[in-house]
Parts: sequence; C-alpha cells; structure tokens
Amino acid sequence: MNQIKYRNTVVDGVSIAYREVGNVDKPTILLLHGYPSSSHQYRKVLNQLGDEFHLIAPDYPGFGNSDFPSPEIYEYTFDHIALTMQSFIRFKGLDSYAIMMQDYGAPIGFRIATADPEKVTAIITQNGNAYEEGIGEAWAGIKEFWKDRNERTEKALLPAFTLEGLKWQYTHGTRNPENINPDTWHLDYLRMSRPNAHKVNLDLWYDYQSNLKLYPKWQQYLREHQPPTLVVWGKNDEYFPESGAKAFKKDVKRIDYNIYNTGHFALEENGDEIISKIRDFMNAI
Repeated sequence: MNQIKYRNTVVDGVSIAYREVGNVDKPTILLLHGYPSSSHQYRKVLNQLGDEFHLIAPDYPGFGNSDFPSPEIYEYTFDHIALTMQSFIRFKGLDSYAIMMQDYGAPIGFRIATADPEKVTAIITQNGNAYEEGIGEAWAGIKEFWKDRNERTEKALLPAFTLEGLKWQYTHGTRNPENINPDTWHLDYLRMSRPNAHKVNLDLWYDYQSNLKLYPKWQQYLREHQPPTLVVWGKNDEYFPESGAKAFKKDVKRIDYNIYNTGHFALEENGDEIISKIRDFMNAI
C-alpha cells in the first residue's frame, strides 16, 4: 500500500498543509473538506484508494494544519479561499482532476470548476450543495444573521462552536452515534478554541450567502459541461437535506445517485460503501 504523505507548501504567503497519496500518473481526485473539519475527514478515502488513484486533500487557511493568519491579514471569504486553492492547484501542476466536495468543499470546488472547467474530469458530491432547495432547516439562525449581523445574532450562533455543538455536526442523523469516532469533533474543538477562530467562522457563515447568488452559475456549468457526477449523500443532514441531492438530477445527465441513512458527514458511518462507489465511478469515466 502507498504511504500517505503529510506535506506543507507556501501558497500566496500562506502555509497550506495537505495529504497526498498515490501515483501522479493515475487519475487525480482533489478532496475538498467541509466545516468544521479538515483533510482529516478524508482519511478513509486516502487509506483505501491510494493504490488506485492519485489523491490530494488540502486544508484551507484557518483549518486543519494549514496556517491560521489573522483576519486582518487574510480575508476569510469563499472567493478568497477558492483563489488560494487555485494557486495550490497550479503549484501542484494539476491539469486534470476530479473534485470531491463536502459542505464548504462545494462552494470552493464549484468556483474552481467554473474557473477551469476543461480541467475537471468529474464531480463527486457528499452533501455538497449547489441548489436553493438544498438549504435545510438548520440554516434558520444563520439566515437571521444574514439579515442583520449584530451582537445578538452572532451570540445566537456561538453554541455551534462548543464541544456539544461540534459533536452534533457529526452525530445528528446517524443510525448510531457510537459509529462515529469522537476524535473528529474533539479535534475540531481544539482548533475552534484558537484566537480568532469564532470570528473567522462567523465571517464565513456571513459570507455563505454569496454562494447562493452563484448557484445559477454553477448549475449552468453543470448543464453546459456535463461532468460525470457521483452523488453520495447522507439524507438526514439538516443543513443539506436530500432535496439538495435530488436537484442535481435536473442538470446532470450522467449521474450516479446514492442516498444513505446517515447524517452530514456520511463518510464516517458509510465510508466503505461510499469508497466502493467512488472506485467504481472513477474507473467507469
């Protein structure tokens, strides 16, 4: 089995940590993580598919083991993070790659795909949303925050950053919470306890409304370029429910559609099944 490498490189003045495994001559999959996680969420994919594919999983600035520059130095918006990831892709010399996206990985991944559509061989979405009908009930407090960002609406969101709030992200909607490794939310909690972490994540939640404005552009990309698309979705996700998965069927003709009885981080509880689907899907395109 190929050994996973844990690497760092400076991109646009920021040290980006990333995990890489596999032969660069094999098809590449760029693994883009969600909130509040990091490339750690793809550990099962890296372990099981490294012999067959070239896999790269970066941590965004402020996440995982990448640098966490002050918000006075680095602008924490989805546009800016996507630009940093595009610089990372150029540094790695990636000219052809599939994108696997989850949660925040979708707005970052679709910005990358629409900027260089000819380089994207496929889309793999695990609760990575691109449709208004995919915005679930858990966004209610954040929508109030969008309407009026003030001390009250910010304070209402702070419980999400507690240990219990982060645990909920991983265990809500699962068949059995005992299936979920508690190291996941404990690791995120340590990172969320750093100086500026609450402010940065509130900034990103506030900026998330910019993604909804881009949904029509991303949907047009799917219609025009028709990337083969694999949907592997936890149906009990209160942020991005199954309606978001179904919406891809409107625009993509070549779609492998799979729904699992689990939550937001479907790889945690259905990793083996999802990884098997990725293997078959990538070998078929």
